[in-house]
Amino acid sequence: MRIDAHHHLWDLAVRDQPWVHGLPELHRSFSTFDLRPLLAHHAVDTAVVVQTMADAEETPELLALTTTDTHVKAVVGWTDLTDPAVADRLGELRAAPGGTALVGIRHGVQDEPVSDWTSRRDVRRGLQAVAAAGLAYDLLVRPDQLPDAVRTVRELPDVRFVLDHAGNPVISEAGLDTWTAEMKDLAACPNVAVKLSGLVTRTPSGADPVRALRPFTDMLWSAFGPHRVMFGSDWPVCLLAADYDDVLAVTDALCEELSGTEREAVLGTTAARWYGIPA
Repeated sequence: MRIDAHHHLWDLAVRDQPWVHGLPELHRSFSTFDLRPLLAHHAVDTAVVVQTMADAEETPELLALTTTDTHVKAVVGWTDLTDPAVADRLGELRAAPGGTALVGIRHGVQDEPVSDWTSRRDVRRGLQAVAAAGLAYDLLVRPDQLPDAVRTVRELPDVRFVLDHAGNPVISEAGLDTWTAEMKDLAACPNVAVKLSGLVTRTPSGADPVRALRPFTDMLWSAFGPHRVMFGSDWPVCLLAADYDDVLAVTDALCEELSGTEREAVLGTTAARWYGIPA
């Protein structure tokens, strides 16, 4: 079972994506018709589509895709965690067409101006509602927000967290040192897994991504173990640095030292277990 645990889809004719302005590689629509041949070529059975906008209309649209596309089987959507009726909003999403494919919720914490957004009382209440609904919560944070993420994961042991893009580390020797300390703190919490995603895009231009990223993945294998790490292509955002084939080639190279069972975990079974995706 091979799962791409992190990709995006959007239609600019339906909704603008302001964050892609000035990025010609991304400033167009991306649909399942673009993604499907890539998944089939690499024998990826299941794709998890992840929200891009803090827009209540986007998640129902993504859920509806799962009723017509055999590859897109799971959705990490968005809802306002600070809404006093967040539990009702989650129930409405679960009841919508394709609602059974909702496996998680995410908010772009990295776009919040503060470093301790997840410690807000109303946000914590929303996170608990996500857990009560049987869903995971994807953490999308900047490096300066990692300490708050660690605190939140530690203080909400009943919430199942997934750290997107391994916390968006600075891919450098100096960045590795700070990030390693925070990852060790996070790994001590059994309620969090990590996505091996978005890192090729963060690799310095001209650097060999396998060589640049190996110290970071070695740290993930050591601290979390492969059974708490899951692969995500971050397509099409990865196109800023590499195409789908290259991202998978880098991932395979970084996993080459793992056992067969460990590689299966990173490439599929961790995501299936953490998100509750049936085989």
